[in-house]
Amino acid sequence: MDRNTVLLSVVLVVTPLSVSAASWWDAGKELLGGNTGNTTESAAPVSGLAGLSSDEIAAGLKDALRVGAGNVVSQLGAQDGFYLDDAIRIPLPPQLQQAKGVLEQVGMGASLQELEMKLNRAAEAATPRAKAMFLNAISAMTIDDAKKIYSGSEDAATRYFSDKMRGPLAEEMRPVIEASLAEVGALQTYDAIVSKYKTLPFVPDLKADLTDYTINGGMDGIFYYLAREEAAIRENPVKQTTSLLKKLFGQP
Repeated sequence: MDRNTVLLSVVLVVTPLSVSAASWWDAGKELLGGNTGNTTESAAPVSGLAGLSSDEIAAGLKDALRVGAGNVVSQLGAQDGFYLDDAIRIPLPPQLQQAKGVLEQVGMGASLQELEMKLNRAAEAATPRAKAMFLNAISAMTIDDAKKIYSGSEDAATRYFSDKMRGPLAEEMRPVIEASLAEVGALQTYDAIVSKYKTLPFVPDLKADLTDYTINGGMDGIFYYLAREEAAIRENPVKQTTSLLKKLFGQP
């Protein structure tokens, strides 16, 4: 992973310290002026960390977020990253779920299961597109952004990424998902299901935009796990990085 000049300078000039992760986060809030409440002993800047500049504290946050975002992309971009994960697996579109009972009665149960798998395969194929966008959003993060993340809600970083990325990420994922849905035969499976469904009497229309549905499901999964990574960073940021924070705090 590339490191910018400020990260290297922090490693070289700061003596490694043994401090708690909570102190690191609280020190960041203090040094960036994000803690507006009553200062407690645990929230006081840690000696050694207090000598860091706002740029250096923000660099530490960026470093942890880079690794956290990378973890998410690697996990969800692998085969079964979506499909075998009950927390984020993309289910059948609501229209198909409502008609599932009827379709299973006419022998389409296996086709429905196949379609669900193919939707998730498409999301897995498109997830790597998010990596460059995460890195760009982190690089563009300002000191003010870092202040808001340190002093904000538990998912402040995730909200930052969602605000910056959700629209552009949808467009970045679209061609991959469209191609993947066609390649794995999801559209053909869906057409076969709909054709069979239309032969049944007294059933409502069955319409679903598989591309948009899969894009939204894919992004929901990405940001779900990003929020989990953010929680881990807040709990122990040292575990989330292999460069600045480990060296800064003397971790092996």
